[in-house]
Amino acid sequence: MESDPMKLKVHLVTGTDTAEFRLLSEALGRSSVVGLDAEWKPVRRSFPTVSVLQIACGDWGVFVLDLLSIPLSSLSEPLRELLLCPDILKLGFGFKQDLTYLSSTFCSHGGFDKVEPYLDIRSVYNHLHHSKKHEPKQSKSLSTICAEVLGFSLSKELQCSDWSHRPLTEEQIRYAAMDAHCLLDIFKLFQEKVVKEGDLVLETIVFSNRDASLGLKELFRSHDTSDKVLRAHFCEALAIVEATTCSDVARMIPLAGAFIQKTSYWVTIPMDEVLLKVVKKYGDRILLKELDKKPKSSKKKGKKHSLLNGTRKENHFEKFDELQGTPPWDPLEGGNGYPKFLCDVMVEGLAKHLRCVGIDAAIPYSKKPEPRMLIEQAQKEKRVILTRDAKLQRHDYLMKNQIYRVKSLLKNEQLLEVIESFQLKINEDKLMSRCTKCNGTFIQKPLTTEEAIEAAKGFQRIPNCLFDKNLEFWQCMDCHQLYWEGTQYHNAVQKFIDICKLSD
Repeated sequence: MESDPMKLKVHLVTGTDTAEFRLLSEALGRSSVVGLDAEWKPVRRSFPTVSVLQIACGDWGVFVLDLLSIPLSSLSEPLRELLLCPDILKLGFGFKQDLTYLSSTFCSHGGFDKVEPYLDIRSVYNHLHHSKKHEPKQSKSLSTICAEVLGFSLSKELQCSDWSHRPLTEEQIRYAAMDAHCLLDIFKLFQEKVVKEGDLVLETIVFSNRDASLGLKELFRSHDTSDKVLRAHFCEALAIVEATTCSDVARMIPLAGAFIQKTSYWVTIPMDEVLLKVVKKYGDRILLKELDKKPKSSKKKGKKHSLLNGTRKENHFEKFDELQGTPPWDPLEGGNGYPKFLCDVMVEGLAKHLRCVGIDAAIPYSKKPEPRMLIEQAQKEKRVILTRDAKLQRHDYLMKNQIYRVKSLLKNEQLLEVIESFQLKINEDKLMSRCTKCNGTFIQKPLTTEEAIEAAKGFQRIPNCLFDKNLEFWQCMDCHQLYWEGTQYHNAVQKFIDICKLSD
């Protein structure tokens, strides 16, 4: 599995007449499974225009198609064929929404209404975790699933960046590529698991001697053609027969020692028997209805404006990017004097960075909190809300010293922005002094190796290679997560020393 974004092969495709697009054609001809994802700039009251489409093709890498540079008329038919190609399993994460927006983007060229065969990574995750039918389906984010299944978290800090702006940054391209590539890594583990557990019954087609005198069509008609494996063999055999009578003008490609005629955009090969069985048992499809292709109209017919002293209320509450007034953690406001932040869902990555430099940074109680709940949590815990949501700043119940709108997009830059804006004092001895998982604090006395092994039983696995290194272990008092000062720890410390320029 290739989880390192710096080692991943990424190809930016800006036209159908480019070397990158020709390489994509070759890759799809040798890929039986691909990961699909799309990026767009959100808009109100209509479907957004998809700006980027990612196609992950295993060892070939990820092809990032710049839909704002490629003429859509030249891409609509090749893309439609890919979405419907029976030889390629398409992986996605909630891809129905992506397909809806893609269809809208290509509406003048016929749009798209189906993806088949298709497998959603959420279904794969539920199977890997033995979710039973009567249990509620998991609704975890792709980043969370990657952390649990692959052991690393996807950074989502660029998800809300402006995908319509050109040129795309290197960070945006890498982010988009990883979103599609991780789908293949998760599926690989899933496929290995179902094969190992014997979930698939592999069949061999055997024909009797009496079949030898039958013609090809009669031969396959006498067998069960509902089986996808049999149909694949039939199609391959039929193509070989047809190839013997094709004209010299027809395009010929080698496959398994024979030549078969192919007139499609993507020259593909049939799935192997194992993958066919996976598709047959777990595969699905996406089918858009006419209602899916129409944006949902808002029930609000007009925006009502209340008056306050003869002026509109929305104008009375001005926008403010800078914190106004004494922060709630100040002793004058009843706080304890230590900076405390509440990072909403748009800047959750910033929360972990703040914890790494020793700053108290919480996240909302709920994954999708209402603005009122977020504000109440901040008031109760004497925190300043950090967000990128401009609308949240105009909420009625919000005090001006309760919120700060983060302007930077990248986590490192966001961290420096908050440190500078609030004049936070960062010391090297405070680095990695909070639990990055839950924001808790560590026990004051470190654990020995023996104590750590006992504390980790049934909860966390400690690598055997650490037992003879005489390391000190630290445990979070809230979630009981164990940490140790290994290579990853020292790399993280050095990273934040560099970011915060503590060595200057």
